[in-house]
Parts: sequence; structure tokens; C-alpha cells
Amino acid sequence: MTENKILSEDLRRIADGLTERECSALSGRSIFITGFAGSLGFMLVQFFAEYGQTLGVKRIYVLDNYIFGKPKWVHAIEDHPLFTVREGDVTRENLSFAGDADLIFHMASLASPVYYRLHPIETMDADVIGLRRLFDFYGDRGIFNLLFYSTSEVYGDPDPTMVPTPESYWGNVNSSGPRSCYDESKRYAETLCYNFHHQKGFPVTVLRPFNSFGPGLRTNDKRAPADFAMNILRNEPIVLYSDGKATRTFCYASDTTLASLKCALYAQYDIFNIGNDVEEMTIRELAEIYRSVGNSIFGYNGSILFREHADKHYNTDNPQRRCPDLSKIKTVLNYTPSVDTRTGVERYLMYLKINGINEV
Repeated sequence: MTENKILSEDLRRIADGLTERECSALSGRSIFITGFAGSLGFMLVQFFAEYGQTLGVKRIYVLDNYIFGKPKWVHAIEDHPLFTVREGDVTRENLSFAGDADLIFHMASLASPVYYRLHPIETMDADVIGLRRLFDFYGDRGIFNLLFYSTSEVYGDPDPTMVPTPESYWGNVNSSGPRSCYDESKRYAETLCYNFHHQKGFPVTVLRPFNSFGPGLRTNDKRAPADFAMNILRNEPIVLYSDGKATRTFCYASDTTLASLKCALYAQYDIFNIGNDVEEMTIRELAEIYRSVGNSIFGYNGSILFREHADKHYNTDNPQRRCPDLSKIKTVLNYTPSVDTRTGVERYLMYLKINGINEV
């Protein structure tokens, strides 16, 4: 049982959001999660740690190479009777330790632009070689489904007429720029998913997350929601490394996790956007929300500053607008996000206040 009230409430919200059919589909499953120690993996792993036994999950195998260090929360997972924790790289690890897994969540990758520009080849390998190894290893094992975590970055910098952006949009992506290692490896990985399903009948579903944040997002992640949280917790000015005019929507982690589970348990080939479709805002507006919430929780009175980033490519090929069209997931899976951005910021900062700045 988690001791953090915010996290406990978030996990309960996820459990309550699953249908009876979806809960039944988890019973008896052996689950394999690659890249589990990242920001998207945290809430999913915590959910299974809290509710996995109640839902009848048989076993959970998790794999991560801890490229940025081993998070403190992993130690509790290592002691959990449902989990087998393995340190290793999905591009090289012998997968036999999870040989009986029949539901796979492949999220191993580097999603923060600052970090994937530092490790471009590792990023591409995790998305492409890691996925191909999973297809090859589990191809004749009769699995239930593989959920591939793609990204909204496959859309690149979309034409304004295509915002909100539907899954049918082909994208506007630079194939040879500093962001391409992430964007193009995800696009190629989606092509792998399409062809392994259509040629070999491999069960796979693809999801494209739009800017998820909340518990599990490390404060040193180098993306805006984490940067702003770090600024507030250190009582420093909120720093923007752009003009703050680009727009995004921000999806709270419990909503992202619930959508991920619904997509995984759908167990049919399809592609789904997941995110927040009603609050497109500028990065400056997000900073103002953080400042306001920080004031109400911590008495924070810091200013908002604009500075140049040490990474000269920090803003290169940065999309100017990003907002999902969620029509498909709302219609097919009856999913709608429930946590608005301000509430999400409140919950994220309260979570960090309870657990401390170095919670992960």
C-alpha cells in the first residue's frame, strides 16, 4: 500500500476507470514492461504493485538499463512478490527470463529532447532493435498483445489546419535533424508494428502519448513540467528556454496510464492518440499555472525568466503547436481524460512535497 496520498488516489482513479471486461482480461496474465523505470513506467508499475494481485495478474517482469541511475522507488518493487526485476538493455538482454509473458508494454526509449540528443543511437536502438527483438522472440508464443509506446512527435510540426491532430495525419517531420533520432525511430517502429501484424498476425497496438506529466516524472528530466517543478521546489525563478509561445496540451499521469491499459487490453491492431484535448496552452501559460499553484502550496513568489539554453539545439525543429484529436479513443475505448492541467500541476507538486525533490 503506497504511503503517498496523492499516488494512492491516482491509482484508485485508474482502477475505477477500467471496465469489468478489461479487469477480467488482466486475470492470469504474465506481463512484461520494458523501460519500466521511466516517467511513463512509474505509474503503470505502481498500479500493478497496488492492484495486480487483486486483479489476478500472474507475474510481472520489468526491465530497464537505468541509464540515468536507479530510481529509489525501484527497491520496493524488487521486494514485491509479484515482480521479477531485471537490470539490462532490451537491445541485448536475454529475454528468456520473461519467456511466459503474454502482455507486453514496450516503452524503453529516451523521451526527453535534451537526453535523446545526448544519446541518439541508444534512443534509436531501443525503439527499433528493442522492438524487433520482442517481435522475433514472442512471434510464435501466442501472446495476448504488445503495446508499443510511440509518440506525438511522429506528427512533427503539424500544419495548423491539422491541429487538433488525428491519427490519420501523416506528419511534417525533419528526417535529418537533432530531434530525428527520436521522431524517426518511432515512425519506423510504427512501420514494424504495421507489418508484423499484417504479414505475421502479431497482436500489437500503438499509442501516441501527448506530453504526459505527474508522479514519476523526475525533476531533472529537462522537460518544462519537470523544470518548473524543480524551480518551485528550490524557490528559484521559473526559467523558460524559449519565447514561451509554442503550445502544448498536458496530460496527467493517471490519465495516461488508464489510456495505456485500455489500449493494451483492446488487443487489436490500431493506433490511438492519448493526451489532453481541451486545454491547448502556451508554455508561458503553463509557467503561470505553476507559479500560481506554487504560491498556493508553498507560498512561492518567484518570477518567470527567459534564458538561452546551454544546448544550442534546444529549440531546433521544436513543434509550434501540439494538441491531440481524441475522437478515436473516445469512440472505440470510451476513454476521456479526467484531470485538468491545473489540477494535475497541483497533484504533481503535492506529490513532490510529500516525497521530496529526489523522489525518483
